[in-house]
Amino acid sequence: MPEGHTIHRLAARHAELFGGRPVRVSSPQGRFEAGAELISGSVLRRTEAYGKHLLHHYDGHSLHVHLGLYGVFSDGEGAAPEPIGQVRLRLESSAYWLDLRGPAACELLDPPEVEALKGRLGADPLRDDGDPDMAYKRIHRSSLAVATLLMDQKIVAGCGLVYACEVLFRAGIEPTRPGTRITPDEWALLWKDLQELMREGVRRGRIDTVHASHTPEVMGRAPRVDRHGGEVYVYRRAGQPCLLCGTEIRRGTLAARNSYWCPRCQAGTAAGS
Repeated sequence: MPEGHTIHRLAARHAELFGGRPVRVSSPQGRFEAGAELISGSVLRRTEAYGKHLLHHYDGHSLHVHLGLYGVFSDGEGAAPEPIGQVRLRLESSAYWLDLRGPAACELLDPPEVEALKGRLGADPLRDDGDPDMAYKRIHRSSLAVATLLMDQKIVAGCGLVYACEVLFRAGIEPTRPGTRITPDEWALLWKDLQELMREGVRRGRIDTVHASHTPEVMGRAPRVDRHGGEVYVYRRAGQPCLLCGTEIRRGTLAARNSYWCPRCQAGTAAGS
């Protein structure tokens, strides 16, 4: 599932292509036909990302998209091609087209429903209104593993498995530590690191979490080969040596999700910089 940086990139991309212009909206698949008719011909006033949720704001309505595991956007210049596959949503202007396939959610919301959606979400590290204090209060009163809490969208919106594993490694915190045992200083560092890494993800379009001294070029190692891309310390590196200490990276299951960590670097000593 795309993490928050991807949704913020999409919001910026869609604003660039269609913002401030009337758009033709259709649903070749038919499942969003009624909603498409309501907003077709309207001006896209602005786009917004909140965690893993994307919003297109029109007068009186907002298009809400959650990509989930299988959703994907594609776009291009000029006239839109003939629909291929199950195109849930198509946007067109005089210059560009955009298709959406396979989302978990594609729906119209009115303003109160938009506010209700945002009210269910936690603090987004990529938003100016992200409230780390609110997130910490929720984390500190829970006995669940901190890795699980970081991925809870009601606590930290937009943080997924990759960012959770990586910021905990960089902070030297074991993923199974209960939220009640995360100190205010540790949380401040985790939040700041999330902000910086996710902003870098927005800029680069991929997740890179290794410090400059641990890149393939500096360490003389082969670049990571993985469909998720990016250079990381522990994510999907189970059985491989830690880039810092050489200890074998471990994998376990937390809240039905894989978790990755170094048993030595995350036994109380923070990752080097």
